[in-house]
Amino acid sequence: MSTPPNGDHDLDIAKVNQRAQEIERKLPKLKQVFEQTKIMLSMVKDYWAGTYREIPYWAISAVSMALLYVLNPADVIPDVLVGVGYLDDATVVAFCLKLVQRELERYQEWQAAQAKAVKVADV
Repeated sequence: MSTPPNGDHDLDIAKVNQRAQEIERKLPKLKQVFEQTKIMLSMVKDYWAGTYREIPYWAISAVSMALLYVLNPADVIPDVLVGVGYLDDATVVAFCLKLVQRELERYQEWQAAQAKAVKVADV
């Protein structure tokens, strides 16, 4: 059973269908932002635990503020607005990622060295 046409919604659905390939090309970038956000969160946890302090205070502060912004329910565009509610969150995180990209790379290098040290110790 199909639903009857609904004017503007049908136009939106048609637009998504027409631009499906363009959307698919963007998905890996969105996944990358998500993965880097998880790294940012891990870095904050390690910083707080005192296991990783090789980061300038401005950078860990920027990361913390960006992650807190994502948590804030009273941000510029309310998260309850389906489809657009997370745009401002994504923008803030993407800006922060650009700002601290080198620090994230250093952190990942540190994580890899830690993992390697654990493997060597287990042998």
